[in-house]
Amino acid sequence: MSPGSDGSTIDKMSLERISNLIEKLRTEQYKPTPVRRIYILKKNGKQRPIGIPSFDDKLVQEVIRMILEAIFEKQFDNSSHGFRPHKSCHTALKQVHNRFTGVKWFIEGDIEGFFDNINHDTMICILRHRIADERFLRLIRKFLNAGYLEDWKYHKTFSGTPQGGIVSPILANIYLDQLDKYIRQYIAVFDEGKRREQNEAYHKLSRQKAKLLYKFDRLRDLQIRKERIEKVKIVESQRKLLSSGNEMDSRYKRLKYVRYADDFLIGIIGSKRDCEQIKADIQQYLKENLNLTLSAEKTLITQSNKAARFLGYDVSIRKSNHTKRTKDGHLMRTFQSKVILDVPNKTILKKLFSYEAVKLIYDHNGEKWKPTKRIKLQNNDDLEILNAYNTEIKGFTNYYRIANNSSALHDFRYIMEYSMYKTFAAKYRTTVGKIRSKYRHGKDFAVTYTGKNGVVKRNVFRKESFQRVSYSTLVTDNLPNTITVSARTSLIDRLQAQTCEACGATNQLQMHHVRKLKDLQGNEPWKILMIARRRKTLAVCYSCHRKIHNGKMD
Repeated sequence: MSPGSDGSTIDKMSLERISNLIEKLRTEQYKPTPVRRIYILKKNGKQRPIGIPSFDDKLVQEVIRMILEAIFEKQFDNSSHGFRPHKSCHTALKQVHNRFTGVKWFIEGDIEGFFDNINHDTMICILRHRIADERFLRLIRKFLNAGYLEDWKYHKTFSGTPQGGIVSPILANIYLDQLDKYIRQYIAVFDEGKRREQNEAYHKLSRQKAKLLYKFDRLRDLQIRKERIEKVKIVESQRKLLSSGNEMDSRYKRLKYVRYADDFLIGIIGSKRDCEQIKADIQQYLKENLNLTLSAEKTLITQSNKAARFLGYDVSIRKSNHTKRTKDGHLMRTFQSKVILDVPNKTILKKLFSYEAVKLIYDHNGEKWKPTKRIKLQNNDDLEILNAYNTEIKGFTNYYRIANNSSALHDFRYIMEYSMYKTFAAKYRTTVGKIRSKYRHGKDFAVTYTGKNGVVKRNVFRKESFQRVSYSTLVTDNLPNTITVSARTSLIDRLQAQTCEACGATNQLQMHHVRKLKDLQGNEPWKILMIARRRKTLAVCYSCHRKIHNGKMD
């Protein structure tokens, strides 16, 4: 229902409109309209341009996306996680957790202005390797060259794909699949050695332990047995501080790579000089082959004991000598060199600031976070205030539940909880204590309301443990359907029935669409019908549709 530059939406969709669209595509007379450009605020304070196509363009782009996905999805590298079915930020982070064990360096990769700098000729050339239909390629080029409207002024597009376009994500993956393949070839050349050379000090201690335990069962003297056991413990305590392999072995190298959209993370077992060479090689490849530039501001080389930023998480490698006894009784440093994913405190604070739920105060003990009321919410009804906080808490904490320091989410929940109390207190001009007493239901804070059927219901403020969630229980994000049908009967079947759902006339029909059912105010029969069916669509004849839009429908 978001209008493009031509003002059209899915409203007035009809079989005739679809047939005209198909005919224009068949004769190559179809011409995409320029997208309507708007801006949204990025986390760093800058603005990101978003393009909103017209609905006809959205429909055609969805068909193009389905075709491209059927052709290219199976060839994409497993290290690519952005905008793909059954893949998500969490699957990318899981791959980092599983594959980056023991890396010594990180390269945080970010491509500067990626969506705005995709070269159209390079894009078509890449597509032509798999697609022989020139008419289909010309259609894609039309979308790439459609341009955009900003403040009603037309701008041509000589490069890039509009962020917000349905076809843009799959085109971006097809484009950067070339980088994935280059990295895969680079890994085959860079990786060296089957295993690290042995750490002689570690294995010397292992031999001492074996010698002490040799024929231990045959010893009958208890004092000697006791002395042997004490010596074994000493040897074990010394050995657990060492690695079995030589971590400085220059003949053992590995490169690990994970990408989500235009952000990628590389893990290196090697030297800093190797990292600098890899960064330079990738920079050169992107410039010469894909006409892209690595962001100098965001592409960083970081030692693995310090945190690298990837998809909102701080990624580092644990340094720990803590041991765990295996099933056969051996002590192993199972925590050493493992990947740690942490939610940064700055991220929590930034999110709280974006909700205007916190303020900073300073005293002799330093900086403190203090919950504060949210002026923008205090005029809403009670249920809307509670649901807003519940939704915001759920969205943020669900993303960061895999963090090793997931207990930090309790701080986020605490600030949000008391911000909610203060928002209610500001609304009713009372105190937090009185608000908590008024809305207390057992041990919960709850808002009571009456449902549509007159049933009294109760919504409770979310209070739960933020214990870390294992990767095995993660549910991956599925790509949303860009054109959804909420009705039980398909739209096409209702259009083909040729019967107006408002007056019963048999005629050419159009679909009347509303954005939200709750926007339907009044007792008109057509509104009651849509609400009763729980549908945001109504198949009506042209006459009824015109009356609905003119406010003359009884």
